[in-house]
Amino acid sequence: MKRLPIHRLWFQFSLAFSGVVILASLGLAFLGYLLRPAPAIPPPPPDTEQAQARRALFLHYRNRGLLITIAVGSTLGIAAGVWMSRRLTAPLEELAEGTQAISTGRFSYRVAERGSQELRTLAQSFNAMAAALESAERQRQNLLADVAHELRTPLTVLQSNLRAILDDVYTLDKSEVARLYDQTRHLSRLVNDLHELAQAEARQLPLDRRPVDLNEVVQAAVELLEPVAELEGIHLDTRLPGHPVMVNGDGARLMQICQNLLSNALRHTPAGGTITVTVEATGDEASLTVADTGDGIEPGHLPHVFDRFYRTSQARDRDSGGTGLGLAIVRALVEAHGGRVSAHSPGQGQGSTFRAIFPRSSSRPSESWSSLA
Repeated sequence: MKRLPIHRLWFQFSLAFSGVVILASLGLAFLGYLLRPAPAIPPPPPDTEQAQARRALFLHYRNRGLLITIAVGSTLGIAAGVWMSRRLTAPLEELAEGTQAISTGRFSYRVAERGSQELRTLAQSFNAMAAALESAERQRQNLLADVAHELRTPLTVLQSNLRAILDDVYTLDKSEVARLYDQTRHLSRLVNDLHELAQAEARQLPLDRRPVDLNEVVQAAVELLEPVAELEGIHLDTRLPGHPVMVNGDGARLMQICQNLLSNALRHTPAGGTITVTVEATGDEASLTVADTGDGIEPGHLPHVFDRFYRTSQARDRDSGGTGLGLAIVRALVEAHGGRVSAHSPGQGQGSTFRAIFPRSSSRPSESWSSLA
């Protein structure tokens, strides 16, 4: 059964206006009754003092009744109007206070959800906005703290080593210069990754989207990192279907996604381990899966592995050579392509599986992806 719209703003306004109209109509009806024409009667006898007194008394009570009616009706109308106005404007005043609080940075401010349905919906939207702003501000503060922490380590190494050289503790030979140079490269990677991640999350990263064979992209990334895997004693197993798996994307960014996933697996897979790269096509989706037999991830850490600078353990720290942003960039790039990414692991020491899923494209490339890159 359809509910009556008693909590809708338009209904309450209609009720208030109807009440005013009804009160006015009743007042006019009573006034008309008092002022109705007298019935036709024979001319009265000449006025006597008693008749004149009666007529004066009648006019007095009639005028007083009229004034009382007008006063009561006006009072009731004003009271009803004030009550309805306060009922309707109180939530709006609270919302105005809320916007003022938000404008001064008090993102924890919330308003009560009351009043008409429209006002409750507005309050819910305001509270959702405030919660989103509060979360964004918290993330911003955490990001600033993380960036400061990440920058502090290489800067400290640079400063301490340069101080030691100035004090003749270290000699300025090629090995020392190489160590300092590695720290500057780490800083450069961190700054570039932060800039790229910010662009991707803001949907401002330019994408040259066209039909790309995901098999070609994966094969190129595997060939690029295969020497690193051989040097570390890690086996790379590539499983590609015998037919093209087309996605509508930026070949260079897809390559970056694959490289980041492979680099992450290489950093956390010991010698003698295996990394399996699989491309599959299912229905309207294409998937890229990178599975390793490395460190693994505890279940409690899985929801956070794509967060900036998140590290699950000492095995996944900056000493492994990463900036802590690789997986965050993967998520941002996959989502920029309209896809989604996930991570799975049975637990610590049991390996990890990362999967990126993209919408498939029915088009075929006019030329090889490698020639476009």
